[in-house]
Order: sequence, then C-alpha cells, then structure tokens
Amino acid sequence: MKKAVIARTTDGDVKALPVFIQRDDDGWYVAECPVFDGCFTQGKTVDEALLNIREVIELVLEEPDQRERLEAYDPVGSGVYSVAVRA
Repeated sequence: MKKAVIARTTDGDVKALPVFIQRDDDGWYVAECPVFDGCFTQGKTVDEALLNIREVIELVLEEPDQRERLEAYDPVGSGVYSVAVRA
C-alpha cells in the first residue's frame, strides 16, 4: 500500500513524500519513506503508522543533509509498480 505524507521545504513549498506500508507477520503495519535512509516506523493500524512516519520524517528533517535531500527530491518520473512472481 502506498500513501503520501506532506512535508514543507525551507522556502515553504509543500512536497508529497511516498510512504510504503506493509503488514508484518505480527500484524503491525510497517511504514517506510524511501526518500530518506532508515526512515521507518510501525503502528497497530495504518492510521497510527502514518502518524508515526510523519513524526519520524519531522525528526529526520532536523538534519541539514536530510533537509537538502528533501529540497532536491523530485517525484516526476517515479511510480509504483507490481511484478508478479510464482510462489
């Protein structure tokens, strides 16, 4: 499942960041923002996972190098695709 989280750049622009959510074997929802290294969290529900990933992104953006990564992020040309494989 893919959702988007909104973040503001230093000049006030708003960017929607991709967030991937998967349910793990224990029933928790694991959320990851692939724009930033190591940016992931979990929640008991999808909504809780989304709230948690917003908080993690805010913490990540306190680092200047990650803020630069946000400024440079351009989602044009990116997409989510599924590939079928035999089980």
